[in-house]
Amino acid sequence: MKELWLIRHGETAWNAEKRFQGHLDVPLSPVGIGQAFRLAQRLARSRQAFDSLHASDLRRAWETAEPLAAALGLPLKTTPLLREIDVGKLAGLTREEAEARYPDFAQSLLQDPWHTPRPGGESMAQLAQRFQAFLEGLPPGRHLVVTHGGIIRAALKLALDLEGDTWRRFHIPNTSITRVLFPGLEVLSVADAGHLETWSDWLSDESLQ
Repeated sequence: MKELWLIRHGETAWNAEKRFQGHLDVPLSPVGIGQAFRLAQRLARSRQAFDSLHASDLRRAWETAEPLAAALGLPLKTTPLLREIDVGKLAGLTREEAEARYPDFAQSLLQDPWHTPRPGGESMAQLAQRFQAFLEGLPPGRHLVVTHGGIIRAALKLALDLEGDTWRRFHIPNTSITRVLFPGLEVLSVADAGHLETWSDWLSDESLQ
């Protein structure tokens, strides 16, 4: 049995601006760096044992994974198999800009979101094939995997055998944890971001009153 703790990378400036990133190597923002350290603190305190730590070779993923490696004493292995979907010519665009510039793609995506490739890039079906290749190379055990929203949604579609476009409805926040068992095809948790909710976030700021 393979238990994967799938973690989305921390926030980037382009995430905040809602721009497609794909394979472009956008670094973490200051907010994302803080999220990564909160995540590392949470997992260190959990006392869970992990057999390995893997990450996409894109900067925003391995920058998120580095504090985990330090906190848990695990070597970090990176691979392009865990990259976000290749968005091709959409890189740097907002959704509105992409739909205006590539209306045929936008229409095809509505009809078949799983098999429609991005202009000059990949489809979600191709992304899922990459993830499956990574999964096949993993030995049994509990593995930390720092990756991207597209990979995590693909993993959920495969694990739950989802029909249609229901996989698109999952909201995967930055540094959230999704736990999936393979080949048992069981989902233990989805998008758990409890480490971002601390008491200090909810305290009233008396100095401003």
